[in-house]
Amino acid sequence: MIDFKIEEIAPLCKEFGVELTKEKSDKLNAYGNLLLSWNEKINLTAITEPQAVLYKHFYDCILFLKHNNLPQNLSLIDVGTGAGFPGMVLKIVRPDLDVTLLDSLNKRLVFLNEVIETLGLKGIKTVHLRAEEAGKSKQHREKYDVATARAVASLPVLLEYCTPLVKKGGIFVGMKGPSVSEEVALCGNAWKLLGLNKPDIICETLPNNEQRAFVTIKKISQTPPKYPRKPADISKQPL
Repeated sequence: MIDFKIEEIAPLCKEFGVELTKEKSDKLNAYGNLLLSWNEKINLTAITEPQAVLYKHFYDCILFLKHNNLPQNLSLIDVGTGAGFPGMVLKIVRPDLDVTLLDSLNKRLVFLNEVIETLGLKGIKTVHLRAEEAGKSKQHREKYDVATARAVASLPVLLEYCTPLVKKGGIFVGMKGPSVSEEVALCGNAWKLLGLNKPDIICETLPNNEQRAFVTIKKISQTPPKYPRKPADISKQPL
């Protein structure tokens, strides 16, 4: 059993109001151990050194809460969740959130379902769909207070996949790297076309000096029914 030394990031998290109790720390440790164990069978992460997992996965995802003050009991969908970042970490740290983990690859969801069962998490589910399918589905379209994605696609593409899932008045939060300014510049009129306000961008430096940017955008009107388009159209002609 690997000890991921959650106590190292606990004081950093406490500075912005996130208390990592023993229960939450134990669950993060258990999640990390399942991640590395399953990673020997399926490709979940290239980051496998415990210290790197601690900062580049766990702390990185918890920083979401520093820059987005989420009221209690919101619904959140993590699009292209992969190994569960940030959705699974947010659920562990904020158990009040109603979290949906969306991914197109079922074997990742099998892993995440084992994490959910092992940790005894409630109010979290996995959904096996492509993002554009979810965006057209009555079950998911404009049903969530928050949609987020981390390291999935460029911002113009992400906006079209994620915005249809967000309720009017909700937010999209993209977790991006140091090229965020260039990606925002490529978005053109995407904000207006999809029913979004202009973005707020907050940059953060991780303890290992890596750069992280949080792009938070409020949805101010309904997304037109024609969005999201087919994946080929989205990739060939981003908004």
